[in-house]
Amino acid sequence: MPARSTPAAPTAPTVAELLDFARRTAADAELVASLPLDPEGRTWVRLDGPAGSEAWLIGWPPGTGTGWHDHADSVGAFLTASGTLKEHSLAARLPTEGWKTLELAEGIDRSRELTEGQGRAFGRHHVHEVLNESADEHAVSVHAYYPPLPRIRRYSRTGAVLRLEQTEVPEDWQ
Repeated sequence: MPARSTPAAPTAPTVAELLDFARRTAADAELVASLPLDPEGRTWVRLDGPAGSEAWLIGWPPGTGTGWHDHADSVGAFLTASGTLKEHSLAARLPTEGWKTLELAEGIDRSRELTEGQGRAFGRHHVHEVLNESADEHAVSVHAYYPPLPRIRRYSRTGAVLRLEQTEVPEDWQ
């Protein structure tokens, strides 16, 4: 009797695959247009990402942003489907546990503008904030994370001081 083979477990998607998913999803004009946009608050729809990843289509009214945060142990990617987003990030790996306040070194800040069709991938513990700085135009973006977000850590920032303010779990945003 032939031996039975068990199906292989799906492999984790790479950040390049997550970014490719975001790019293909953002190109779906019908999906992007179906997102309800609110003039005052962000809106979102959860999507099925590749290989068990978590994905979101997010609408950004003018002047909105995420605040400083990270995605803990998840890697991710996001891409602007319409409008323009700005990302401020830190070009350093921060300690993952055991701190409440850090003084950031000079030269650690990075900033990039992501117009329609532009995106970026990032590794674990990537600290950033994403903003729609437009005064009158909504932006829409696609985000994908693997593993699905176990938590999000939120930070406040005053000058060079970064302070951990809270940790959210999936029940807080789903």
